[in-house]
Amino acid sequence: MSEELALNDPQGRLVQATVRLLAEQGPSALKARTIASEAGVSTMVVYHHFGGIPELYGAVIDFGFAEIENAFVRLPVTDDPVADLFSMALTVREIARANPHLYDMMFGLSTRASYRPTSDKGVRRSGHSAAFQAAYAHITAACARLAGSEQVGMLDPETVAAGLWSTMHGFISLELADHFVEFEDPVRAIMVPIGVVFTVGLGADLQSAQASHDAALRCHEASTLHSL
Repeated sequence: MSEELALNDPQGRLVQATVRLLAEQGPSALKARTIASEAGVSTMVVYHHFGGIPELYGAVIDFGFAEIENAFVRLPVTDDPVADLFSMALTVREIARANPHLYDMMFGLSTRASYRPTSDKGVRRSGHSAAFQAAYAHITAACARLAGSEQVGMLDPETVAAGLWSTMHGFISLELADHFVEFEDPVRAIMVPIGVVFTVGLGADLQSAQASHDAALRCHEASTLHSL
């Protein structure tokens, strides 16, 4: 969702306001009146456009996954699917660290008293949303390229994608919860070895898997420095 759209559309303004409040104050700030005030609209506008706060949260979750999907689109597709997949993992980590409370909301890790689920399973479960599926499709496509390469054995791309998504989401969630504060560089100390072990478990050569992850990390760090 572009900034221009958010300024001209009350729904967009409410979503952007909720994202900002999550980043700046956390889930305790998410009340209809507070969100409306942040967006510069009346409280009734929230209910008029979304029906209720749970529905607004659903739109915010979709926004988060759209951000991931947009970031994936900008990543280059190379002839090294292992490096491409690790680049995606690093990208998700970067987005999560920029707004940890939004990431928690997207994956259902937030306080239930703050994020009341709706009765509609299609709305409640972000994994069923079109926004999530659009982002996840990039991961399954990369896994399909990996399965079709000579780097690993014949594998089911959907199974590989699910395993990789679960593994990297676990690392990111634990890191956001300060489980790795004793490590000076959790990415090199933990995230890279996890990725390498996962890839070797699929049948990749150890040295090749390490080289792919190292290359992805170098490119990611260079891109991050360039954007500063």
